[in-house]
Amino acid sequence: MNFTQMKKHIVLAVTLLWVLSPFFGHSQNSDNKGKIVYLTSAEFKKKVFDWEKNPDTWKYEGSLPCIVDFYADWCRPCKLVAPIMEELAEKYKGKIIIYKVNTDKEREVSSIFGIRSIPSVLFCPMQGKPQMATGALPKETYEQVINEFLLGKKKSN
Repeated sequence: MNFTQMKKHIVLAVTLLWVLSPFFGHSQNSDNKGKIVYLTSAEFKKKVFDWEKNPDTWKYEGSLPCIVDFYADWCRPCKLVAPIMEELAEKYKGKIIIYKVNTDKEREVSSIFGIRSIPSVLFCPMQGKPQMATGALPKETYEQVINEFLLGKKKSN
């Protein structure tokens, strides 16, 4: 094989890897691109909390603090919260991850967390227990919880 043929093969291999890369698995950190990440119950166990492995104690599985938005497609208040979550995902890119769990499709995780009202939003810090909020809250409230509870920043007056 001459140099020109080898060069063509290398270019083809690199191009193929680039094109196919979205189809391969991602690490935990690849979730954090300023976008909402939708989770199944199985993915929730890997990225947030595995209730089978730790039935009696909370052990956060993530590498960054996260928010889990429990929602349903038919829920009007959930639709009000959705664009706020998208804005927050972009604003706090690199600092937190925002996940969404469809309560109609992912009944197992919804049941484990006792979701009875939606939207319900779970705030998971790196250390300590998570906190749950229900109902559609204003963006400023989510930002306050992110800054103070998830990121540990003191409130400035």
